[in-house]
Amino acid sequence: MSASEIRELLKLLNRPEIISFAGGIPDPDFFPSAAIAHAYQKVFQSNAGAGGALQYTISEGHTPLREWICNYMGKHGVTAGLDEVLVTSGSQQALDFIGKLLIGPGDLVVVTAPTYLGALQAFSPYEPRYISVPMDEEGPDLAALEAALAEKPKFFYLVPDFQNPNGTTVSLARREALLDLCEKHGVPVVEDAAYTELRYDGEPLPPLVGLDAARHGGKPTNVIYCGSFSKTMVPAMRVGWVLATAEVVNRLVLMKQAADLHASTINQIILHDVVGQIFDSHVKTLRSHYKERRDAMLAALAEHAPAGVTWTKPQGGMFVWLELPEHVDGTQLLERAIKEANVAFVPGSAFFADRSGKNTIRMSFSATSPERIREGVRRICDLLKRV
Repeated sequence: MSASEIRELLKLLNRPEIISFAGGIPDPDFFPSAAIAHAYQKVFQSNAGAGGALQYTISEGHTPLREWICNYMGKHGVTAGLDEVLVTSGSQQALDFIGKLLIGPGDLVVVTAPTYLGALQAFSPYEPRYISVPMDEEGPDLAALEAALAEKPKFFYLVPDFQNPNGTTVSLARREALLDLCEKHGVPVVEDAAYTELRYDGEPLPPLVGLDAARHGGKPTNVIYCGSFSKTMVPAMRVGWVLATAEVVNRLVLMKQAADLHASTINQIILHDVVGQIFDSHVKTLRSHYKERRDAMLAALAEHAPAGVTWTKPQGGMFVWLELPEHVDGTQLLERAIKEANVAFVPGSAFFADRSGKNTIRMSFSATSPERIREGVRRICDLLKRV
């Protein structure tokens, strides 16, 4: 399934008869609309406030927001200065910039199998060759990873918490081990932390950048960290960030200047106000709602799934990953699911660099009510019993 086909699939979200597990998106019912509206009111109470918010700003990003990010990262074991943080237009732009900085045609990039489709879309225009590392329930397979690192790739890209698409969380032991291997081979790690705050079970694990910093006096050294407000606040404001060494950030700032000068000034100001007021309480609310939906999906699968179907049991995030019997093609199943059951999901092959994984599918629970989750899972499972 191509990127254009997935965009067409996401349009199904607007068809009320479709129960969609396709879009990995937050539920707009939980957006902090009142806090955002109040922040806008404060900005426009004076001409000076409005003028600053509507003006150009520095490419590195709104300084108070970067200070908040530095403080946030400090809670995760990273002592970061302002020169080590760049605000981007969503973390997707961060991935694009990293690809532009590090990849040349034919260069090797290590990813997991499966991996985030958006990362493949960001990196592929720079014409890398991918090495895909299989995963188990603790994360990347270490023997396969070491073999890949021995090929001297430009970096290893990983979503360590509740990965998109399969929901896997890399264990603490595996995090330490993969950092050991990457340091040994001189390969940087690109850590995508879009879902880290959405944990529903278990104890939080330190980010890779925090473990890396602990080895180097509190400073990020071999990990480039990509953060985002899209899943914890709102996606439309398009505000994310990169935390890395000052040398790397300086190079990325030049790319930011050339691309769009800076992230939206007013959006950065509004987000700084909102996260300063409600970040912890709002994330707590999201966890409660999304946990209920994850539980509904897992319970419905346990009740209705036919023999031969297995699925992940994520501790957080937005996704459950299904492996189907070998003879079932996820793309063909989707066509029937839409026509016969009014249900949508994303075929898993889209998340493999080599387009393997034909018998897998990704189902997102974040934007669907528990009642519709239960009904949608029942419909999919009934269809699976007939294929």
